[in-house]
Amino acid sequence: MNPVRFAFRVLRGDRRTRTSSLLTVVGVAVATGLVLLLASLPSAAGQRAQRSYWQEPHNLSGNAGAKTVLVDATNDLSNGDQITVVNVAPTVDPATIGLPAGVPALPGPSEVVVSPALFERMHALPAAQLADRFPDHVVGTLSDAALAYPDQLVALVGYTPDTLPGAHQMAVAGFGSAQGAHADPGLKFLAGIGMVVLLVPSLVLVASSSRLTAASRERRLAALRLAGATPGQVTGMVATETGIAAIVGALLGVAVSPLLDRLAALVPWGGGTWLPGDFRLPLVTTVLLAAGIVVLVLLAAVLGLRRVVANPVGAVSAHTPKPLRAWRLLAVPVSLAVFAYAVLDHHAGFELLLLGLAMVIGSAVVVGPWLTFAVGAIFVRAWRRPSGLLAGRRLRDDPRGAYRASAGVVLAVFVGSMALTLMPSFSGMAGAPGDGDSAISVHTETEAGPLLAPINAELARYHQTERAVLSGENEITVHTDPADHEVIRTALIRATAGQASLFSRSDYLAYQGDELTDLRRVTVIGLVTAALLAGCSVAIATAGSVLDRRRTFGPLMAAGTGVRVLSRALRAEAAIPALVATIGAGGAGVAVGLGLFAVATRGRESATAVLTPWLAAPVVLGLGVAVLAALVCTPALKRIQAEPLSDE
Repeated sequence: MNPVRFAFRVLRGDRRTRTSSLLTVVGVAVATGLVLLLASLPSAAGQRAQRSYWQEPHNLSGNAGAKTVLVDATNDLSNGDQITVVNVAPTVDPATIGLPAGVPALPGPSEVVVSPALFERMHALPAAQLADRFPDHVVGTLSDAALAYPDQLVALVGYTPDTLPGAHQMAVAGFGSAQGAHADPGLKFLAGIGMVVLLVPSLVLVASSSRLTAASRERRLAALRLAGATPGQVTGMVATETGIAAIVGALLGVAVSPLLDRLAALVPWGGGTWLPGDFRLPLVTTVLLAAGIVVLVLLAAVLGLRRVVANPVGAVSAHTPKPLRAWRLLAVPVSLAVFAYAVLDHHAGFELLLLGLAMVIGSAVVVGPWLTFAVGAIFVRAWRRPSGLLAGRRLRDDPRGAYRASAGVVLAVFVGSMALTLMPSFSGMAGAPGDGDSAISVHTETEAGPLLAPINAELARYHQTERAVLSGENEITVHTDPADHEVIRTALIRATAGQASLFSRSDYLAYQGDELTDLRRVTVIGLVTAALLAGCSVAIATAGSVLDRRRTFGPLMAAGTGVRVLSRALRAEAAIPALVATIGAGGAGVAVGLGLFAVATRGRESATAVLTPWLAAPVVLGLGVAVLAALVCTPALKRIQAEPLSDE
């Protein structure tokens, strides 16, 4: 008997198996697409860093060779948006200096090369608000290859070595290569967290899809074992049946991945959006990740055959399973201990932190079935309504299958609780508006007094009534209002000629607000994704539970049990484990959120976590999602009622 040929024959002849395979294809495609996207985030951050490496002089300090150019970089602001200004002064013939990709030419004295977005803004705003800060001669524009993101505001300004401003100018041996560029550590941190917390719900969805007709498959394979099929043949059949769906799903996920990349490129981070090519993974990495997901699906399917291979008679006969042991509860303290060690030990690597997080999430899969079993036993002893008894027997006799329906919701609640712990805490660290927000301060490394006259002269030149005042030995302050804020900033930049740094609390608060907006946006996307995965897994698992128990529900209906009673029982099966497990998941999410906040704020003694009543929202919403998704059981029950009982 050829296992491959037999598997194809089953797929052609059994409608339920085809449905299960189709859902497995969808689940694997979703998991593959998400994994490829999340795995590409560190690479995308690295692409940004490599394109913009030349904008940070310290990235150029390690270049070997004779010093050929003086470099100094400063940051400016325009209506709250950051402008990167790189001042350069060649000490040799500019034609002999290699340029970064995307830089058309090295500007000469009193010349400037700007990014397209800055060029547009310079012409859209009055000159006093922006263009007057730069030389008049714009000799070129930077291409995307020289920018961190398409809309980045960058100016490359040319000087002579004698006129180059800035107290921190650095002599470097050309612009070199981008090998020493460092990616955004915050984004790498979020990518690792996202990989862990979204991969598991994706795998739960795949598991729910592949278990859609698990009972009928076990009966079929057990019958084949009793008819003389070897364990290898049975395993080959399942591997082929599942492998076809897994491979098709993985290929579909790879095919959809470019579309996800384009959507991800539209999500702003760190000031702007992305280039679509930023999220492109190397071919070898893509193949390995897709193959890894296929292998995981095959392993899950093959390991689920242990009972059929070892005891085919027991697989087809009704029996009471062994109760689950309470040792499963140890998974929670052990995983939390590993995570706590990674948080408290400042020398522990990021990989250990992710391992602890993965163990905490995995502990829900270990503890959840035991909690389901315990709740089912309580229902059987204490409940007397038919729907409650049916639900209790199901929870007690098959706790793993019953918990599978709510596993996705539990993980989504964990993610939501973790996010609602982190976001208010980060928001609490941000400063609040005050009376002095409108002032711009000029900070110098030497005595600030000599700059008063030039500053006031520039303010008068721009018809400003405000005057600069000396607020410290190294500090000058000018009060502004929103109408003239940018004009006064222009006057200060022209008067100080790069010899001082400017600070405005309102600009700083706007920058903090942009960072928090980025975090909120990414958090919302992650929560919505986790909730959708959870809802789909609950719906599929509940429908699969109905289809797998046709032999149970058919006789009950024939004996007079109403669809409404069975529907209530199925909703209870989904809601009760979800209620118990989501409360625990909510608490674990808060604990993990506090730990991640402690890691993110190391060195900031004043940082304090903020806990709000909104922490109860994921538990309530998770329970609601479980109950709503379980409503798919009613159509499935009506379909069973309409089919002849003899079909089973």
